[in-house]
Amino acid sequence: MQIHYFTFNPFQENTYVLYDATRECIIVDPGCYSQEEKNELVRFITNAGLTPVKLVLSHGHIDHILGNSFIAGRYGLKVEMHAGDAAILKSAPVYGEMWGVRVEPSPDPSVWLKEGDEIRFGSTVLKIIFTPGHSPGSVCLYNEADRTLIGGDVLFFESIGRTDLPGGDPATLLQSIRSKLFTLPDEVRVFPGHGPDTTIGYEKQNNPFLQG
Repeated sequence: MQIHYFTFNPFQENTYVLYDATRECIIVDPGCYSQEEKNELVRFITNAGLTPVKLVLSHGHIDHILGNSFIAGRYGLKVEMHAGDAAILKSAPVYGEMWGVRVEPSPDPSVWLKEGDEIRFGSTVLKIIFTPGHSPGSVCLYNEADRTLIGGDVLFFESIGRTDLPGGDPATLLQSIRSKLFTLPDEVRVFPGHGPDTTIGYEKQNNPFLQG
């Protein structure tokens, strides 16, 4: 599986395009906001000869869904996410007003993801890991064959997701990381929703929020 990401919108969110040799791809957390960002994403997909087959959300916060309507409409994709974040997704335009960001309403989700589900595209299989805490319905996407994890806003390089947004809970987030992510092999590369990638092993040893 190949991983390509873009850092989009005023929140500096990482939007991921995952693809393999079949040229099928999925788009995870389309945060493209400006027309330039939308063009950049489409241009990459077109130039790489990719066929988008899924639109997947790690969670429903506004910075990760700003491009939902555009991507779903352009490629005829259904929104896939965990039901725990359905209300957050629905309220995104209201939250956007609080942040001074215009949010185009997202299409309603058509596929509800849950712990242990598999997302398949081309010859690639991703396992859904339910990791609430940053939001009630946060999930991570784990490629066991490649030892890679698309982590949303759960675990960052030397940091963790914030828990002061609606639905956040610090104890639940720490439990998700320790019981769901830190049980993965140390060499697993984590591609988060913001900032640079890291590894499970590095965060076990160096993340100041997870020591002791």
